[in-house]
Amino acid sequence: MSIFDDPALFGRLWAATYDDPGNPDPAPAVDFLAPLAGPEPVLELAIGTGRVALPLAERGLAVEGVEASEEMVAVLRDKPGGDRLPVAIGDMADVPVDGPYSLVFLVFNTLFNLTGAGRQEDCFRNVARVLAPGGAFVIETFVPDPADFDRDEQVQMREVTEDSATIRVHQYDRAAQTFVRQTITFDRDGVHLHPFAMRYAWPEQIDAMAERAGLRLAERYADWDRSPFTAQSRTHISVYRREA
Repeated sequence: MSIFDDPALFGRLWAATYDDPGNPDPAPAVDFLAPLAGPEPVLELAIGTGRVALPLAERGLAVEGVEASEEMVAVLRDKPGGDRLPVAIGDMADVPVDGPYSLVFLVFNTLFNLTGAGRQEDCFRNVARVLAPGGAFVIETFVPDPADFDRDEQVQMREVTEDSATIRVHQYDRAAQTFVRQTITFDRDGVHLHPFAMRYAWPEQIDAMAERAGLRLAERYADWDRSPFTAQSRTHISVYRREA
């Protein structure tokens, strides 16, 4: 069993820095998602530190979450209003809640964090189970670009200071549509490792997962501002609906 099959791994490694200023502004996602909510509560899979969930709750939505990492949830609980959001600790692929929800969302490429065989499909099937009739499942992912992984291995320099050096190493399995990434920092205290892995998919492959789960693609955009999705788009926001 791979360490990347542990759904709490990402949070254990990244919770302390997940809210760094370099991460995307959640406001466009909040503006997009809020009008999609119906009378039932809404659910964020991989709610993390609440970057999207808390602003939605401030708009009066009843927001719940699923999160595998207790470290992430601890950061959420320390924020204003964070102690009022119900969060189920568990694997987002299992969607360990009952619903029904008018809206379920999974943002910032996190669908691809499900690297185990069939786990992305499990996520779609379990989302369909908890969605209210007519409810929406919204995902945000990048569109894979083969030019980004034209070699099986890549090494990148990330940062060099007088006290440390950080490099990032990728190894791709293009047939399996997976990669393993290791961010390695060398400093006076030793060597620090931050592993990460993804199983990426093209939009049409994601659509097929949704269809098998009983969800249909209702809308697709290139970004949260609803720019048209084209063959040149590098990200997509996709809205799937459960039939009413």
